[in-house]
Amino acid sequence: MKNPVIGFIGLGLMGGNMAECLQNNGYDLVVMGRNKQAVAAITERGATEVTTPKELAEASDIVMLCVTTSEVVESLIFGDDGILAGIKEGAVVIDFGTSIPESTRKIGADLAAKGAGMIDAPLGRTPAHAKDGLLNIMAAGDEETYAKIKPVLDVLGENVFYLGDLGAGHVTKLINNFMGMTTVCTMSQAFAVAQRAGVDGQQLFDIMSAGPSNSPFMQFCKKYAVDGVSDLGFSIANANKDIGYFVEMLNNMGTRAEIAEGTASNLSAALEAGMGDGNVPEIFDLFLKMDA
Repeated sequence: MKNPVIGFIGLGLMGGNMAECLQNNGYDLVVMGRNKQAVAAITERGATEVTTPKELAEASDIVMLCVTTSEVVESLIFGDDGILAGIKEGAVVIDFGTSIPESTRKIGADLAAKGAGMIDAPLGRTPAHAKDGLLNIMAAGDEETYAKIKPVLDVLGENVFYLGDLGAGHVTKLINNFMGMTTVCTMSQAFAVAQRAGVDGQQLFDIMSAGPSNSPFMQFCKKYAVDGVSDLGFSIANANKDIGYFVEMLNNMGTRAEIAEGTASNLSAALEAGMGDGNVPEIFDLFLKMDA
């Protein structure tokens, strides 16, 4: 795919920086979004703004989505004036978000019926990495389709992993986030138990970090629980959504994970307590106040 026009929907912190990275590397963009300030910044650098997903798909060789939920992806694909109505034969849709694999596979099948491809490519790392083209990208889908868009992924990512059939990227991302968010909840509760028991949090950290429990997640949890610094940059609301998707994915597979259900229960309680906008290690405050 030579000099593709890229349509981009989802110009938040991550998506906006990805769009800027693409522009800095010479790609022409077509964009739409509710954040008019973000849209204006990108159009000032030469992008074209449209008003519907259908228009965006009609003008694009690659459609990139960096949005919040499977529900939003489905509305953009299937809604009135949606991407499916305007997609060109040979075009490719890339979902960079964290979505339910079963939904991803259905969208992929419907796009294939119109002669278009799909890649699920959830992301690792931060918006700062996105701006510099240093993301971790977990891509999956038809191998020929992946090869077609791989040069663009290489612009956005320092580490691009190909994981096989469509949906495998979202499966991998949900497993990754299950591990990460469960670890943060566990370590945050450990610091809360220590404080309630009168054990010094710094000493607990010194002991745990001297052994195999040490990890970047422990550092984030200690920073909040002991030092009062909250800098993980991943909200309780997002963690709650991702763990919910992990549990739903397992239900779709005919199994369950009680550990994930426990993490989901804790995150839901934090969300109900009005903590959704806080970073995940702030769940320490919930554990500190939790009664029997």
